[in-house]
Amino acid sequence: MPLPKRWQSLNRGTVGTAPEQYGAYELGEDGEVLEVGWGVLRDELKDALAYGSGDEVRWETCQTRAEAKELAEEHRERAGL
Repeated sequence: MPLPKRWQSLNRGTVGTAPEQYGAYELGEDGEVLEVGWGVLRDELKDALAYGSGDEVRWETCQTRAEAKELAEEHRERAGL
């Protein structure tokens, strides 16, 4: 089950709007999930953009580091990654 958010283009503008808080994120291409990760969203997405990890992104914020990690693990398992 993917994160319940719409895909956004992974670009500098999108990364700039990402919150500086913990969360889980999905990187994708053509609507297909390529990678699931977690951490401080803006920092993680800066890295993803720099390394060309996908064309699209969606994320969900979390209150704690542990919650972000758990959410990412759940989505990683469901996506078969």
